[in-house]
Amino acid sequence: MRTAATATDGTGAPESRHRTASHNPGYVHGYSDRETRRLTDQAETLAALLHAGTAYPAGSRVLEAGCGVGAQTAHLAASSPGAHITAIDVSAASLARARERLAARPHAATVHWQQADLTDPPYPDASFDHLFVCFVLEHLPDPARALAGLRRVLRPGGSITVIEGDHGSAFFHPDSAHARAAVGHQVRLQAAAGGNALLGREVQPLLAAAGYADVTVRPRTVYADATRPGLVDGFTRNTFIAMIASVRDDALAAGLTTKAEWDRGIRDLRRTAEEGGTFHYTFFKGTAVNPLE
Repeated sequence: MRTAATATDGTGAPESRHRTASHNPGYVHGYSDRETRRLTDQAETLAALLHAGTAYPAGSRVLEAGCGVGAQTAHLAASSPGAHITAIDVSAASLARARERLAARPHAATVHWQQADLTDPPYPDASFDHLFVCFVLEHLPDPARALAGLRRVLRPGGSITVIEGDHGSAFFHPDSAHARAAVGHQVRLQAAAGGNALLGREVQPLLAAAGYADVTVRPRTVYADATRPGLVDGFTRNTFIAMIASVRDDALAAGLTTKAEWDRGIRDLRRTAEEGGTFHYTFFKGTAVNPLE
């Protein structure tokens, strides 16, 4: 549910490993200030849910692949004092925002930023002790290839953590065919861009196919209703509905819907964040290791 580096854009690399790129053509949500705010709301709202259990020892070398605007990097740096984090992304503009974000926040980890291709990272084999990949694979045309490329730079015995959402897990009250259709339009647009908004359910087989061992995947579920106003605002309104609403023009241009149908769908989605409404979504967090040779 955030910025990522695709297999074609990677996160950089002129001619092989350092082809530079200013944007990610597979990132369906765009690179606006509004999207930056949405990513920030998402990260702040879901920090405890998604990052519980993720902390890296002092001195360890960590690669965050597809760091975007640094929304997740900030939490990694705060929870892993003394770690050495390398954060890579395709977008120079996103990296600049990420630097600004962490410069304004106290953290004890060392963070190095680089524009680099996550499908063929510009680092020697076994350069890192840990990999962190959050909301990235869903935007890639070949996530298994990306995971395999990342495994090359992970030392034997090192760990990988992958977090992805799955739009098929979104259900809500009051139910609405129009609202479900709006979500479906976003799924189709992401697929047309080479991604997969239903990827969460594939985290385990993807990690296994890429050669990782000891793969464990667990659901991290968000449930929001009137008794949880922070989640209603931070997730239902400002993360999920904002994400769906952002593809309006693309959905209309692609002929997937009409203005009236789209407006009805978004209106019904917003109803789930009002009194009496409920909203459910599941993220999938996977961990694995690079097998010892």
